Amino acid sequence: MNTPQISTKVNSGEVVSVSWLNRAAREALEGSFPLLWIAGEVSTLTRAASGHVYFTLKDDQAQVRCTIWRNRAQLLGFRLEHGMRVEVRALVTLFEARGDYQLNVESVRQAGVGNLYEAFLRLKARLEAEGLFDPASKRPLPRFPRGLAVITSPQAAAWRDVTAALARRAAHVPVSLYPSLVQGADAPTQIAAAIRQAGLRAELDGNDVLLLVRGGGSLEDLAAFNDESVARAIRACPLPVVVGVGHETDVSIADFAADLRAATPTAAAELVSAGYVEAREGLEQLAHRLKRAMERRIENAAQRVDRAAARLIHPRQRLHAGRLQLENLQQRLQARISQQLSAHRTRVTTLELRLAARRPDLPSRQQRLSMLEQGLQRAMHKLFADRRTQLNTLGQHLAHLDPRGVLSRGYSITRNASGQIIRSASGLVLGDLIHVEFHDGVVDAKVDKHSS
Repeated sequence: MNTPQISTKVNSGEVVSVSWLNRAAREALEGSFPLLWIAGEVSTLTRAASGHVYFTLKDDQAQVRCTIWRNRAQLLGFRLEHGMRVEVRALVTLFEARGDYQLNVESVRQAGVGNLYEAFLRLKARLEAEGLFDPASKRPLPRFPRGLAVITSPQAAAWRDVTAALARRAAHVPVSLYPSLVQGADAPTQIAAAIRQAGLRAELDGNDVLLLVRGGGSLEDLAAFNDESVARAIRACPLPVVVGVGHETDVSIADFAADLRAATPTAAAELVSAGYVEAREGLEQLAHRLKRAMERRIENAAQRVDRAAARLIHPRQRLHAGRLQLENLQQRLQARISQQLSAHRTRVTTLELRLAARRPDLPSRQQRLSMLEQGLQRAMHKLFADRRTQLNTLGQHLAHLDPRGVLSRGYSITRNASGQIIRSASGLVLGDLIHVEFHDGVVDAKVDKHSS
């Protein structure tokens, strides 16, 4: 919600409240100064539990209180520390509740890195537009590299971190060091030359991956890794390149050009050796599973031997027990056979009695069948005679209705050329063709005279 503007014009004798005065002073300050870049040294730094950061920005002659709200503090690219020289982009304002003049900080950069950072952004945008950072061109790392090429300073802590991590995780993998400066004016040239040399000697040295590593530092310290020649050398290298420069929050042009970025030199070593670690862990798991499987097989075999030993008896005892079992089975079989034979006999006797009770009287059935047959024949003769008489009657009626019978009495049927019967002389005109049907044939004629 916007705070309503307060007019600062008051009469000399008018009495105003403290809150009115502080608000008017705040609006006057904010309206008089735009967002400014202000340089100074961090002092009395406090990080509140809420996430807000409070500190004092000072120089040799003055100081001012500063506040970074939590949402802005979370976006800082580095950790703000007491005594650090910084440049803050801030709004000049006043905290009304206490009447404290202060700066509301929007962003912070380390002092003197403004131009470097702007150059970093311009170079990043130009190389990105060329497609130098295209994710599609990134090469995968081999899971089990035969050898590793490392570019760093031999005196740097990064070299010790890499070798220590590899000794712990993949001590059998040979490591080739290509020494180079990692800071200073000559560092970019040496780094680019070392990358080219490592690529040319990859087959000879048996290396599959290149590590470019360095410890953390300021933007000026990492300037060599923000160089265009280094970025192009990384992309031109025939080996996949892993860059582990600085700390987690440090990002360089080399990180974008690399096939894979690691947060630290140690993390770079861990990434290239991850396949061996996973394989070792997998082998340990397989060895444990194999051991357990062998133990289970031995335990099961021992149990089978114990059960077999418990069942092992003298052959004479087994023969005697078999004989007793055979005799018992024979007695049971005989008793079962006798029982079943008795049951079958009883059932057969019952069926014989039932069959005898239900045997039909054939002579009486045959006599009844003969009587029914004679009655059926008489009924059929009578039915045939009735149907014959009815048929003769219908034939006589049909003969009376036959038009040919009428024709035989001297009548005829006249049809036009379409075959339709002519029922009236008015239906004909002179010249019409007609067909006259008699009882003994058909005559074609033509109308040449018409009278009514």
